[in-house]
Amino acid sequence: MDRSNVTFLDLPDEILLIILKKLDNMDVLYSLLDVDNQRLDTIILDKAFTKTLNFVLTTIADDVLSIADSMLNRYCSNILPKIDHNVTSLILEAEAMERILLAADYPNLTELKLFNVIDYIVSHYFTVESPFRRIFQQQITDFTLVYSNDINILLTNKNAKYVYEYTLKI
Repeated sequence: MDRSNVTFLDLPDEILLIILKKLDNMDVLYSLLDVDNQRLDTIILDKAFTKTLNFVLTTIADDVLSIADSMLNRYCSNILPKIDHNVTSLILEAEAMERILLAADYPNLTELKLFNVIDYIVSHYFTVESPFRRIFQQQITDFTLVYSNDINILLTNKNAKYVYEYTLKI
């Protein structure tokens, strides 16, 4: 009896899309985009994989970390410039925000969620001189800041009121 060898790429596009949608979109983009297969690239560039990008990892202890630096390098140099027009939502660790936002234009970005925010980040990036001012004022309609500090520390910080006030003005 002859056994035929059927590979993953022998499947129809519809079946590939169903299978790939079951996986984490960040893993699909990182692992399969630009693997020298035009058909696979076309499927992966679908909005299902590129609309919302989550660049944070949550540990068992609920700590929030950025993805590995090597992964971030590949995203910023190869992946984001190819998919920026599809991205509507970014979930970022505050320290990686600048690299990710400067990697592409994101004309359709409307949602931004920042984790591990500290007062310095807010005062540095939410100012008149910030290269992201246009994005924050003209594009973002859903903006979430998740501070890394203990709430008690925030309540005793005399500058916290001004940081929040300035952020809301922008």
